[in-house]
Amino acid sequence: MEFKRIFEGVYLIENKIATENLVEGKNVYGEKLIKHGGREYRLWDPFHSKLSAAIKMGLGTFPLKKDSKVLYLGAATGTTTSHISDIVREGVVFCVEFSPRSMKELLKVCETRKNMVPILEDARKPENYDFIGKVDVLYEDLSQSDQVRILILNAEKYLKKEGYALFAIKSQCIDVIKEPEQVYEEALREAGKKFEIMETYILDPFEKEHMFAVMKFRG
Repeated sequence: MEFKRIFEGVYLIENKIATENLVEGKNVYGEKLIKHGGREYRLWDPFHSKLSAAIKMGLGTFPLKKDSKVLYLGAATGTTTSHISDIVREGVVFCVEFSPRSMKELLKVCETRKNMVPILEDARKPENYDFIGKVDVLYEDLSQSDQVRILILNAEKYLKKEGYALFAIKSQCIDVIKEPEQVYEEALREAGKKFEIMETYILDPFEKEHMFAVMKFRG
């Protein structure tokens, strides 16, 4: 079996992206489990995770480490957060989600993954979860027109100076009239006031009308 480490906690198994399973024997969203070298890995589907899609497209800057403290805005039902949980196995993932329906499913994931902390809150009001303290990485995947403003609000309150933001820009949520490329350009220009833009990837065909950006916070 072809096996290769590509980032800390992230592997290629037969040319498919995977993370080492933090909770052996359990999958989260129907993903395949694979045994290799006495350990268990979860395949990380790029069609179900924008971070996996960015890795598939050649992502070079990967700030997540085994002891990272992560604030994830828009955790939904826990697909990507569960893989981040695998990677930051000695750290913590604070999972902010506004939808009670999604939170119900997220809670099931958090029950077995003790490094995932569910937070039912509005990411527009970061003061409501100030118990989390400073974080190393801020991840945002929100379906809101003011995505950039929300990212900056949370970064200014929680992200360490020189910390990283992983940002999924959803063009159709920001503006359905403008071309996606124009939306991306304007979003990056606004984000660039606070962040150094490290890398960007348009996620087609894995995710239509989305861009994924890796940025470093100037503080």
